[in-house]
Amino acid sequence: MCRQVLYCLVTMITMSVAAPVLTQEATKSAGRGELLLTTNCARCHAVGRTGASLHPAAPPFRTLSRKYKIEGLAEALAEGLSTGHPDMPEFVFAPEDVGAIIDYLQSIQRH
Repeated sequence: MCRQVLYCLVTMITMSVAAPVLTQEATKSAGRGELLLTTNCARCHAVGRTGASLHPAAPPFRTLSRKYKIEGLAEALAEGLSTGHPDMPEFVFAPEDVGAIIDYLQSIQRH
């Protein structure tokens, strides 16, 4: 019994220390993703939680999950995203950037 209580206490302490670190990492990653999308995509797309896209054929990024699984966009972002509105340039992102972009997109989705 004493061993189980000790194990539970150690687990709770570990989680209380690890959870804020994981949250900070996810927040940093999503922040980098937001910066990448703002830099590369905001001239056409609404990249935030509000606002309209500047290009009429460019969907707001907060609505992408209505058509796509956000995680499913990772491959396209890494290999070259060229489909979208007709005059959209091709974008290729580094693997570490793809993760950050996916984290950000998941954080802003409206269903």
